[in-house]
Amino acid sequence: MKKIYITAFVVSAFFFSGCADDYLDVDQTESISTDDTELFNNDVGAATFVTSIYNKFLNWDMTSFGWIGLSSITSDDADKGSSPGDTGTDKDVLDALTYNASNPSAESTFKANYDGINRCNQALNILPKLDKANPALRARLAGEAKFLRAFMYFTLVKCYGGVPIVDHLPVPVSDSDRIMQLTRKSSAEVYAFIENDLNEAIAALPEKGAYAAGERARASKGAAYALLAKVSLYQKKWQQVVDNCNKVTGYSIVNDYASMYKASGKFDSESIFEIYAQGAVPAKGIEGYSNTQGARGTGGWGWGFNTPSQSLVNAYEPGDVRKNATIIFRGSTLYDGRVIPNTVENERYNYKCYSSLYTSAWETDVDIKYLRYAEVLLMKAEALNELGQTGEAIPLLNKIRLRANLGETPAVSQGDVRIAIWKERRVEMAFEHDRFFDLVRTGQAKAAFDVDGKNFIVGRHELFPIPAAFLREAGNLSSQNPGYDNF
Repeated sequence: MKKIYITAFVVSAFFFSGCADDYLDVDQTESISTDDTELFNNDVGAATFVTSIYNKFLNWDMTSFGWIGLSSITSDDADKGSSPGDTGTDKDVLDALTYNASNPSAESTFKANYDGINRCNQALNILPKLDKANPALRARLAGEAKFLRAFMYFTLVKCYGGVPIVDHLPVPVSDSDRIMQLTRKSSAEVYAFIENDLNEAIAALPEKGAYAAGERARASKGAAYALLAKVSLYQKKWQQVVDNCNKVTGYSIVNDYASMYKASGKFDSESIFEIYAQGAVPAKGIEGYSNTQGARGTGGWGWGFNTPSQSLVNAYEPGDVRKNATIIFRGSTLYDGRVIPNTVENERYNYKCYSSLYTSAWETDVDIKYLRYAEVLLMKAEALNELGQTGEAIPLLNKIRLRANLGETPAVSQGDVRIAIWKERRVEMAFEHDRFFDLVRTGQAKAAFDVDGKNFIVGRHELFPIPAAFLREAGNLSSQNPGYDNF
């Protein structure tokens, strides 16, 4: 497999594409008949099925506007941005925390991840049947599919709590499979399923260095351990966090924080798992990711959504190099010499989505770094501190601070170190799609949103609503999250 991003497809005729119900059905972009299946019974063909899963992350509905709305605009790190009258379909209500079960971003994120899960199940269904492909390759590809399925279920459980667990390719005429697809499981059951997938992925995946240069975007053993540590973090399984962080080896933080978000920083020593955007022709970037967040107005190049909040600006300590690497300020000069004129509409924009070479293109060369070694250090520090090993946590926190041009933390007590780590996660990982979920899992959400002038309702806003369209199909098989109506 020389390139990881080739045309994606899902299979019909030989495979079932989903349930008999419309909601979780997967759009098909190409059909393969039973007679053609032999064409894929080789190493390249086997890899194609897993490549189609990676391709899903480049889609608008998976990683772009709706996901930006749920994971970032809802948080205290960002405001809606754009023009006051431009709602971005629903970004105004996401920003104000006034969304309901008909929210388009919540629905598109839900559906997109199940589309991706369906692709994982298709791959896991066909790989054992491709007996002319190398067995070791098939085992590795199955590990990749399980990692990606776990990744998508982690997104779902963070957003919605318990969701249906679709653990195999459903048969349309099977009533039990229909029930499987429409019945919510508990959050604990979803987390257990994620952990099982990741443990099986770990057994099959190679280390990062085993991949050829053209396959660097594929999941590695280190990525699976890092994601398993993060899954444990969300469940407060502190010792498991430490144990899994210790198994993430062969990585190091880079010296220059800003370098990670330039094209030259792809797959650097800190990168554990990122969504690869080539920005080539034909374009293979994330649809609209850069453009929707780009500077708006005269001299700009984008729609201007998801703008850094004043609250985020205030969170940086004096001298922190991460502020100017994260936030584009009106009137500033960017690393490539581009001047942001005072004529752009918003005061601030997200620097981490900026593409220098493909500035205004719909698909750019901007990657999303979903797992970095700096986060592994912060996760381990948080877990050690919660285990009462504060003295061992502080040096890990200081590694991150020293890279940011800051002095060592003055915090020494367990409580103060806890707050310091939470603050460090915010400024270290701003606009990397974690802040809203961090606020919820650490219990900071109500206080943080009060400061930001937003009404976070405890018992409701910890989760997004289950989409109304899904609940209409599910009937009495699934129910809505607390605090939301079914429409």
